[in-house]
Amino acid sequence: MVELREVDTARAVLRQTPVFNRMKQEEPDRFLKLEHLCGRTYFDTKEVWAGTSKEKRRAQIAHSLSQEVSTVPPQRLMALIGQALKWQQHQGLLPPGTAFDLFRGTAQGTRDEVERYPSQLDRTIKFGKKSHPECAVFSPDGQMLVTGSADGFIEVWDFITGKLKKDLQYQADEQFMMHDEAVLALSFSKDSELLVSGSQDGKIKVWKVRTGQCLRKYERAHTQGVTAVGFSKDGTHVLSSSYDGLVRVHGIKSGKMLKELRGHTSYVNDAIYSPDGSQIVSASSDASVRVWDSKTCDCLTSFRPPQTSTSGEASVNAVHFYPQNPDQIIVCNRSSTVFIMTLHGHVVKSFQSGKREGGDFLACWVSPRGEWIYCLGEDSILYSFSTATGKLENLMQVADKGPIGLCQHPHRNLVATYADEGSLKLWKA
Repeated sequence: MVELREVDTARAVLRQTPVFNRMKQEEPDRFLKLEHLCGRTYFDTKEVWAGTSKEKRRAQIAHSLSQEVSTVPPQRLMALIGQALKWQQHQGLLPPGTAFDLFRGTAQGTRDEVERYPSQLDRTIKFGKKSHPECAVFSPDGQMLVTGSADGFIEVWDFITGKLKKDLQYQADEQFMMHDEAVLALSFSKDSELLVSGSQDGKIKVWKVRTGQCLRKYERAHTQGVTAVGFSKDGTHVLSSSYDGLVRVHGIKSGKMLKELRGHTSYVNDAIYSPDGSQIVSASSDASVRVWDSKTCDCLTSFRPPQTSTSGEASVNAVHFYPQNPDQIIVCNRSSTVFIMTLHGHVVKSFQSGKREGGDFLACWVSPRGEWIYCLGEDSILYSFSTATGKLENLMQVADKGPIGLCQHPHRNLVATYADEGSLKLWKA
């Protein structure tokens, strides 16, 4: 620094850092030499480098340092990593035969090449006698299944073993993410790092999943229960819908409500961002679907899916963007028919269960590549429709009573269904 004439910086380093303070105590002559060097108006290379060159002096220092540092062969490091992974397998934290990505620090998820409908029970996750899952979601990276319960608990599961993930320290210590009342809605950020949850009392919380830390809390997000939540594409906003009939957008940095979308005349059951983030689609018990401009909050269009029920106008329970066409959505209303529709309200395709009574759909999900639409009926049957043929290819009893909802793994033929009988069931192809 003195050579570069950064004298003030050199003097500050000399007087304020612990290393040079120690030198001042133990080697006062050496310290004074440096002090004098800082006070000079010129820099004498011969005096400083003691008759040698800067490069040679640096080489000498590097050699001295190398004598102090012990090295181990690279294979020793690989052996230690191998032992650590074996220990994780022994503890049940890493399933046997799973490839591990050392750079990401996570197990690589397997990917099913062909989409098939689920046809057999893989495993059952049981909840306490006084609780049951109200919502569930898989993380986008396919590593976690998260449930929100009627008792306010948010739990992260290893869906392969059907047990709580104990590699999350807070869960190993029996500390959980939670709300005061029932958790009705969950959604992950795109990178699977953050989780947003909404509860029966109108509160929304944003969590860091790895630590269980609550990063943001919206105490008065809504005046009634939160029915759906989701992150914006860039992860800076949270979208929510509620039984209070409103759709709102909240800022994660500010912790405040930024936008409010008004127009529905009954409960809003679902709200989602379009894939490019430019639009918001909402579904309501007023039997309508509305498409909004996410920047201006203007309602671009409002439409009602065809009414196939004889008992009045059927509420719209869920909407999903169709993976095969970003300008189309899958609309599920309280009837025995599910629709693929354009954002202007035109029906592209409809899928019917054929059941006249007692089989209205409560919820639906679309497979990752859009080849299957799964509908959960009030009769506890999972209906699997092929989008290619338009036919009902399979139906399967998934609960004894009280079906609530379903979700699918992002790149495997694995569907989770849950009911108020107190269990979540995983179904595989």
